[in-house]
Amino acid sequence: MPQKLDRDERRRQVSEAAWRVLVRDGLEALSVRNVAAEAGLPQSSLRYTFPTVASVRERAVALVLERLQERVAAVDVDGASWSREVLAQLLPLDAERRTEMEVYLALGTAAMTDPALRDGHRASQDAIRDVCARALAALIGRAPSGVEVRELHALVDGLALHVVRQDPDADAGWALDVLDTHLERVAG
Repeated sequence: MPQKLDRDERRRQVSEAAWRVLVRDGLEALSVRNVAAEAGLPQSSLRYTFPTVASVRERAVALVLERLQERVAAVDVDGASWSREVLAQLLPLDAERRTEMEVYLALGTAAMTDPALRDGHRASQDAIRDVCARALAALIGRAPSGVEVRELHALVDGLALHVVRQDPDADAGWALDVLDTHLERVAG
């Protein structure tokens, strides 16, 4: 069992190193060599777990989804407050979520031409759509329509994009104000 934990920890460390390379240097710099250097590992050691840059990319996308699911599962309030809190977890309102969003956007763009990334990107989109549907259901007390879910999903995605593209030191509180206004309108 400890060997598996070490391998899982190594996979997480390598994925986080890949995120740092991707955010700092761009998608074209995401190579096994650069990720190994960022993680402080010999390239030969990294190739054992991640033999190709595609495998590094796939794991980086999977980690974004895992982190999102962990944050959503950790929200411990009920009703409308739960809806707002889980939706806020989809917005890049801190450095960690900002990094995740930048990785998500870069690898999501790459998924358009890289079939190996499509399933991971699709799973992330499905997870976000599911969070939106669950948040709406908790807010309005019924199953939301497909249009209602798509509207909220588009709003959250748009807010996230705008926040991540603004200066990192700029106040992003406006995004929560927009989200709150929308949720009040839906609940009312």
